[in-house]
Amino acid sequence: MAALASLFKFCTNLTKQTRFWVVPKRNLNLLEYQSKKLLEESGVAIQNFRILEGKKDADVLKDFNVNEYVVKAQILAGGRGKGHFDNGFKGGVHITKDRSEVIPLVEKMVGHKLITKQTPKDGILVKKVMVADSINIQRETYLSIVMDREHNGPVLIASPDGGMDIEAVAEQTPDRIKTIPINISSGISRAQAVDVARFLEFKGPLIEKAADEITKLYSLFTKVDAVQIEINPLAETDDGRVISVDAKLNFDDNAQFRQKDIFAMEVHEDTDPKEIEASKYNLNYIAMEGNIGCLVNGAGLAMATIDIIKLNGGSPANFLDVGGNVKEDQVLKAFQILTSDRNVKAILVNVFGGIVNCATIANGIVNATKTMNLQVPLIVRLEGTNVNAAKKILEQSGLKIESAHDLDEAAKKAVQSLKAV
Repeated sequence: MAALASLFKFCTNLTKQTRFWVVPKRNLNLLEYQSKKLLEESGVAIQNFRILEGKKDADVLKDFNVNEYVVKAQILAGGRGKGHFDNGFKGGVHITKDRSEVIPLVEKMVGHKLITKQTPKDGILVKKVMVADSINIQRETYLSIVMDREHNGPVLIASPDGGMDIEAVAEQTPDRIKTIPINISSGISRAQAVDVARFLEFKGPLIEKAADEITKLYSLFTKVDAVQIEINPLAETDDGRVISVDAKLNFDDNAQFRQKDIFAMEVHEDTDPKEIEASKYNLNYIAMEGNIGCLVNGAGLAMATIDIIKLNGGSPANFLDVGGNVKEDQVLKAFQILTSDRNVKAILVNVFGGIVNCATIANGIVNATKTMNLQVPLIVRLEGTNVNAAKKILEQSGLKIESAHDLDEAAKKAVQSLKAV
């Protein structure tokens, strides 16, 4: 369910009119410095850094003496270096050798919105800035560990051509990519780590250093229940170090119960508050731009419902999947989330009761309608487990609830109801 909802959200972000079928992937949103902290805690070599929220944090720089400082605004978007702030300041990434210039740079970033090609039009508010040691990179390599279905476990992917799009490397020079399946029970062996280090073209003492970093990264991968750790670049510096310069981590959402500290770090800086509220009740909600609110069980049925609404000339306001184990309190919360969108002028409930008991949905609908004093037209189509009892509950409620025999009829009634509003 969560995977399909993530897929739908990705496709909806591409376009509000057309859906593209791609491989679904869940992303836990961590800022750059948070990922670096996880690496650092596992002994992975990274750039030294400090986090500042403004002038009040100037003391953290007292013992931070480096040859050159890189000052980076922390937001969930790429293209920061070429971005600009709403106060006119240019660039979310700056380099300076003068420590006295760091705080003025931080002050120009914190509290202002950074606008890049990947942010919303108005930008994203910068709350934290990372000040890091600006290392001199001699050479860039690529390393990732991913959970792979084809190999039934983790796979290590390496290339000596780092700092660029790995898909382009795979297409143009496939011989420059090495893929190694890892036994999830025994983990990565020293021989495998050394072999990868040699493939990455590290020389002399750097081979052992790189092998150490590869081993530590795999240990982190298993410790935090990651499904992906991507280091691009894994860099060789001019002073003989092997450093993970930039890291991307994705986690198994099924492991949230034992990775509570990591999931508590998630950043919601550009997430719809309704999505956040829905997730607290195990509801999958994604806002759209229409005026017909949808409450459905099952991500596939939700997408079909949206398609049928469009086919009948309507415009869906959202994707809302209540799942298979929904309770009455979740139905109430779903209605509250739907009606919090001022664009919603009608609500369509489409439930096929397999695991779901239609009577539970019906009681939830009646309770929600009475509790909220619902003022928009409500069209309900129920089918499946205990459907006759469910329909009786709706009929005897005395509420103005429009029933439909099938999805097409429900969509037509929802569209028609808007004309009477």
